[in-house]
Amino acid sequence: MTAAVETRALHKTYGQRVALHELDLRVQEGSVFGLIGPNGAGKTTTMRTLIDTIRPSSGTVRVLGEDPRQGGAALRRRIGYVPGELHLEGRASGHRLLSFYAEVSGRPGDAASTLRTAHDLADRLGVDLNRPVRTLSKGNKQKIGLIQAFMHRPELLILDEPTSGLDPLMQREFLQLVREARAAGQSVLLSSHVLSEIQQTADEVAVLSAGRIVADGPVAALRLGSVRRVRVIVEGTDAAAARAALERVPGIDALEATATAADVQVSATIEGAIDPLVKLLAQYDVRELTVEEPDLEESVLRLYGDASSSTPGGEEADHA
Repeated sequence: MTAAVETRALHKTYGQRVALHELDLRVQEGSVFGLIGPNGAGKTTTMRTLIDTIRPSSGTVRVLGEDPRQGGAALRRRIGYVPGELHLEGRASGHRLLSFYAEVSGRPGDAASTLRTAHDLADRLGVDLNRPVRTLSKGNKQKIGLIQAFMHRPELLILDEPTSGLDPLMQREFLQLVREARAAGQSVLLSSHVLSEIQQTADEVAVLSAGRIVADGPVAALRLGSVRRVRVIVEGTDAAAARAALERVPGIDALEATATAADVQVSATIEGAIDPLVKLLAQYDVRELTVEEPDLEESVLRLYGDASSSTPGGEEADHA
């Protein structure tokens, strides 16, 4: 498949500080790719190299088949971008600002259609375009940022923490916009601290830590190795015996067992295969068993821990 974004051995330094370490990244055309990591992991630096506001120290970058350093305005018109730190000030109204963006970002001769789409998006997101942007709340400014990125239906959307400041209802509407973009054949590179956004929308994900990719692949594959939370209630009142038995199960952790007048209530986490736990519980009279689906957040936290312990210079951080 054709890549909408591809980097090879992408390296970026700020003086003596290393922000990106030989980064290899590939975003398939027509897919949603999630980029996650803690502050300073290199997410924003990566995205800025794609739109040529930061130049790499070494390595290669291709965006929609072109080098961003050579693509110029024609390439930028094919991209919708929401920066991680959106600054919208001035006396211009939202309508006037978006009219300007429609002229500079949309396809030549298509500004009127682009602006109509902008007003449709404003209705969906519930933002008043008649007000000066400087008077808008952070959330409404973020909506303007989203509108300008989506309104010209770009081939590629690069979205850096796009739901910052949005309420849960608008976050849900944003996720629907991403799904619609993918259905229309657009490609999306999405950076987010809201891991549920990645779980719900991304086809693939890369986890960055200290400028390196510590894991990547389909979201479901990443979650397979994560931690399940288990809650079980068994007949009996001997919590110590139940705890001792469960402690022998491989991968069990955070184990708590409490006896009541009629049963023992146990909570724990388990990493890896769940079959040994099931076989052990078969020896008991189980009243209730709850096994939560693996959560991406558990995987990410463990991956960060692995990276910080094994990656030299992990303190080297992205400036943004």
